[in-house]
Amino acid sequence: MGAVVVAVMGAALVTACSDAGASDSAASGGTTPVAGGTLTFAVATDSGCADPQQAGSADTAALRQVVDSLVDQDAKTGKIVPWLAESWTISADGKAFTFRLRPGVTFSDGTPLNAQVVKDNFDAVPKLGALAVQAESYLSGYVGTTVVDELTAKVEFAQPAVPFLRAASTSTLGLVSAATARKTPARRCRDGVIGTGPFVLSSYEQNKATTLTRRAEYAWGSPLWARPGAAYLDKIVFSVVPEAGVRTGSLVSGQLDVINGVGRADQAAIQDEVADLASYTSPGVGFNLGVNSARVPDKAVRQALLVAIDRPQVVSTVFPAGTRAATSVLTASTAGFEDLGSAMSHDPARARQLLDQAGWTSGPGGIRTKDGVPLRLTTVWFTNAAAYLPALELIQQQLKDVGVELVLKELQVSQFAQLLKSGDFDLFWGGNYRSSDPDALRTLYSTKLVNTYRIPVTELDEVLDQQAATVDEVQRAALVGRAQQLIVENAYVLPIVDNQIILGVAKDVHGPRFQAPGDISLHDTWKS
Repeated sequence: MGAVVVAVMGAALVTACSDAGASDSAASGGTTPVAGGTLTFAVATDSGCADPQQAGSADTAALRQVVDSLVDQDAKTGKIVPWLAESWTISADGKAFTFRLRPGVTFSDGTPLNAQVVKDNFDAVPKLGALAVQAESYLSGYVGTTVVDELTAKVEFAQPAVPFLRAASTSTLGLVSAATARKTPARRCRDGVIGTGPFVLSSYEQNKATTLTRRAEYAWGSPLWARPGAAYLDKIVFSVVPEAGVRTGSLVSGQLDVINGVGRADQAAIQDEVADLASYTSPGVGFNLGVNSARVPDKAVRQALLVAIDRPQVVSTVFPAGTRAATSVLTASTAGFEDLGSAMSHDPARARQLLDQAGWTSGPGGIRTKDGVPLRLTTVWFTNAAAYLPALELIQQQLKDVGVELVLKELQVSQFAQLLKSGDFDLFWGGNYRSSDPDALRTLYSTKLVNTYRIPVTELDEVLDQQAATVDEVQRAALVGRAQQLIVENAYVLPIVDNQIILGVAKDVHGPRFQAPGDISLHDTWKS
């Protein structure tokens, strides 16, 4: 078969997914940009790993500044544009992607970017282990990379890999040096990575702080950036500040420049003369309660949980203004989204009926029992944002109204990999899987991958595989819609809200940019 040629500013296999909630710049200013200074950026948690190909938390923007990607994606239009690759071709069968790299790009250790490094990166991903769930899913069916010449790499898959080009724009597949790729996964997490990005990782203290310093020689940024050369800022310090109130107070008092994880209660305090709010509704899978089907095998019980939750009440009570209640497992800004709100509408009478039919009868304290066992479900959660605990406490009340006891168990983000392996939960507060491609569904819900939720083998597997290999956009959209229907009908997951990233940004900070999957680029950022 012939190849589909993608010109330097072209796009292929990409459906534009405009997002009305996107902000091209997280803060604006009318003055002339100036170079220098230190940006202090507070986040709620640390993923526990300084390697973007393994990091399991979307709560920090640090690693995006250290690595560049083969391509970039416009957050407003979905268009794929060059970055480290100046052009590319895609085979007509969608199985091979040939990238022509930009000459003159170097890693911060002085080594050049070449086709062999691309091969080293992609060959290493399948060996990274449990923390690299997202990176490995992006390379599902990966056969290998051929070094065509010094600056040309051909990446091949066993089947059509429709989502790959979008995936290649993410920090998860950001390129690291050959020396980094050769390290063990544990050392990469502990030591950090060497990238081609506009900043260098100068220090990493787990659960405390990450410090980046500017690369003066940087000259190969994305065409979506405002500044072509080196970044403005000299240094960026990402500090872990778990308490939302402390983050907000420090921003308002001028001790911090940017904070992540802004909750509803903090919005009024931030929106004054000293700071602004910047938000972006990211595509992918929204916040949800994933159900461990092995521990909650009764479909009727799962369906009862689905309709017992009042999502609009959760949103209006807990989440920041502008947050959208989920109406599918995919967020509304994701290509292929299908509105299934009618199947998820709050209906406590229906929930009670389903539980009655499943043999769960009223017991002590209003909690249902069956064969003397109370309907008690343990939900694990991580403290990534201020809204999580109050959201879960409200859902706890809503489920109690139909006779279900929800027990909340807090874990640290560093325990994420262990949780995936053990499956020690009934419900898992998670999701927040940022992806501009609906193949996120396969990553999370295929039994052939990690299968965190212990979903049984069903028609869903075949549908998820088919959508990832279908080049025709109309046919693929139908398959993606069917996958969403199967997930919601079987209540494998209880969608709650769409992902909304909200930053508090000091008035003297200009130019942070949201990238398509929800990454935050600080290359164009400066302080007045």
